Amino acid sequence: MDMDEDLKVLRDYLMFTVPHVTVLAGALLGVLLIMGVQVNTALGIFTVFYGLMLFVLGLVIGPHFSKVLWYRLMMVFFACLMLLGVALLLYGE
Repeated sequence: MDMDEDLKVLRDYLMFTVPHVTVLAGALLGVLLIMGVQVNTALGIFTVFYGLMLFVLGLVIGPHFSKVLWYRLMMVFFACLMLLGVALLLYGE
């Protein structure tokens, strides 16, 4: 596999998996809001859960794409997403 083919496979993988995770995390957010959880708390839980699920998806394909720059940037973004959720939970009032 050359680098262009790796990027195509990574793109296709993300196109078929990320929407499912987004729907699952969005459903969690909806349930939390219906239950009456404060908006900042619900958003913090949503962001941590969404980032964690995306990070796990990234770890699954890590052995195949660890050398690709876009994969590494994607994993950093997913980790930052989880940290943002933790910050929302800790400092959101």
